[in-house]
Amino acid sequence: MNLPFSLFLALRYLKPKRTFLSIITLISILGVTLGVTVLILVISVMTGFDRELRQKVIEFDAHILVSSEDILRDWRALKAKIDKTPGVVATAPYIQGPVIVEFQNRRLAPMIRGVDPAQEEKVIPLQKFIKYGKLDLEGESTVLGFELARKLQIHVGDKLTVYSPGNLSQILDSIKKLENAKGEEEKKAVNELRDVILPKELTVTGIFETGHYLHDSEFLLVPIYVGQELYGLGDALHGITIRTDNPYIAERVKRAIENVLEPPEYAQTWIDMNRQFFEAVRLERTVMFFLLFFIVVVAAFGIMSTLITVTVQKRREIGIMKALGANIAQIIWVFLGQGTVVGLFGTLAGLGLGMTLIRYRNEFSHWLASTLHIEIFPREVYQFSSIPAEVIPKDVAIICISAFFICSFAALIPAYFAARLDPVKALRYE
Repeated sequence: MNLPFSLFLALRYLKPKRTFLSIITLISILGVTLGVTVLILVISVMTGFDRELRQKVIEFDAHILVSSEDILRDWRALKAKIDKTPGVVATAPYIQGPVIVEFQNRRLAPMIRGVDPAQEEKVIPLQKFIKYGKLDLEGESTVLGFELARKLQIHVGDKLTVYSPGNLSQILDSIKKLENAKGEEEKKAVNELRDVILPKELTVTGIFETGHYLHDSEFLLVPIYVGQELYGLGDALHGITIRTDNPYIAERVKRAIENVLEPPEYAQTWIDMNRQFFEAVRLERTVMFFLLFFIVVVAAFGIMSTLITVTVQKRREIGIMKALGANIAQIIWVFLGQGTVVGLFGTLAGLGLGMTLIRYRNEFSHWLASTLHIEIFPREVYQFSSIPAEVIPKDVAIICISAFFICSFAALIPAYFAARLDPVKALRYE
């Protein structure tokens, strides 16, 4: 095959006669490959992490939450107004707050979510998350998150005791009565205190698993009246959950809902409630991109140093070519071609290796955990049971094209010096 003069020489310099591939060229290609691989892998995992986080939040949390600085008392009238707001698909009442749960001397402090299953199912599809048992919140019952059940070592059919901080003032009042009581009054005060301190024994009817560690380890669902009793709310609520026709336009629906709210009532979208998570992921993704991109830059410096070395070694050959009539453009393209070939092969190898690692990321993670006992993606920290990833063609294209052009640009400096070499000085002592 007839190749252009410059490309022919570039390939000959990359492939010396006595060796298949020079060590310096191999190191340069490996540097580009490593940079592109790590960039594609990290950016895809960070993008997948952001997508999965949003998806898990959307699936288990309401699109919009209406609550108050105090509690919602006349919530039925407010709910009727919200139901008529354009963009609202369904609404449901809810109670949510911290409690202390106990089972066989094991105590944890999760969050209860008091719901009406019939209405809540229209806002959040709770039924599809049930892993064991069923979604039965009739009577004094509860449905736990999978990780919470594992920590308590509790199963479907067991009973757990729930202590609520919502009755703390009642406990303090009862203790004061007990201190001042005598005789029958003391006995009565002790009974009242016992009723306050031990509010509920709930039967576990189901265990759910969302795949989001925070939800699975921090929540137990209870009937709405149980939540009201635990927090002493009577008929009041903590808030109203809302489902919209599109979670990504929830901000627009929120502004419409705010027209029917009266202070201290307010509305929050799912993005508002989880903004710190999304901002942290976005910032980390951006920072990681720029930090890891320097691997490609370092590889480009390797290519530059390699070509500078070739320029010095091939000084005589360059002088001969110029003496025979090779023009500046042809000399430049000899060295630019070397940088282009190294960048092309390094980028393609990095693309292939990066996509392979993304495909088998979880298998590789499990192998590291089982063989070397290295946990690179602990669920307790990252809140996911497996490593998420999403390959966006635009991001991959930017990484590959940028790496290729940086490697090609790195060859310009040695190419420039080679092209300016005076053939008389190069051949003076030959």
